Amino acid sequence: MGDSFLKYLQYEKRYSPKTILAYQTDLQQFQDFLNKDFDATPSAEANHAFVRSWIVSLVENEMDAISVNRKIACLRSYYKFLLRQEVITKDPMTKVKMLKTKKKLPHFVQEADMVKVLDQIEFTTDFEGTRDQLVLELLYGTGMRLSELIGLKDHSINLKDRTLKVLGKRNKERIIPFTQSLVNLIEGYRKARNREVEKKNETFFVTENGQPLYPMLVNRIVKKYLKDSNVDKKSPHVLRHTYATHLLNKGAEINAVKDLLGHASLAATQVYTHNSMEKLKKVFDQAHPKA
Repeated sequence: MGDSFLKYLQYEKRYSPKTILAYQTDLQQFQDFLNKDFDATPSAEANHAFVRSWIVSLVENEMDAISVNRKIACLRSYYKFLLRQEVITKDPMTKVKMLKTKKKLPHFVQEADMVKVLDQIEFTTDFEGTRDQLVLELLYGTGMRLSELIGLKDHSINLKDRTLKVLGKRNKERIIPFTQSLVNLIEGYRKARNREVEKKNETFFVTENGQPLYPMLVNRIVKKYLKDSNVDKKSPHVLRHTYATHLLNKGAEINAVKDLLGHASLAATQVYTHNSMEKLKKVFDQAHPKA
């Protein structure tokens, strides 16, 4: 049933290859545990006690709570699938709870530092310079994910409406608006790219050889220009965090930010409200007579 479950994740749930591989690994590790401690019981026949014993063993081996919770999530999906397929009649995960984890606040670049990066650095006017500047501006100006940036196509960008279409998680499309200032940068990049690079595909962002931009290069670009900022982690995802935090700091409605980021639930967006609350506390401390 494991293969059927993985195909279900791929074709019906449209999970990414990375997520499917992680679930496949989790299921194999659970089966290895059953082979060793429970007489090779098939995972489809495992009961609550077997599942609980595996989770306890993971914790005793000092696996971090986030990793354990991912394995619990995998088993929950797996046994729900088996129930729907009528392979089992009772879900062994019913009483299994997620482990408590410490919430990690997202890293983000302060507004003043972001202004320095985008407005005070002198980017070169050749293809590489215009591309690198636009990469930074788009990541910060739209909050798109790294995968969405790399997957951007020429036809995805509407300069007239100042919107772009990205393909997010689980193949969900969304429209993101951008500012007028990005129009000139996009046009400048296109001219430099078409003049200096022999483009070999329909991808919007390419390397000097005309090949699609790849994650490691985007990471290098971001690290290069964020080197003097105050943020500890310098990555494309930090610019996504920065985009969300700055929007909320400026009073953006949280549901609007959720839609702009392409989050499936509001809970994923609410983590950014902590940073906004810290700013409000500072304002209160400075302005309130009783503070």
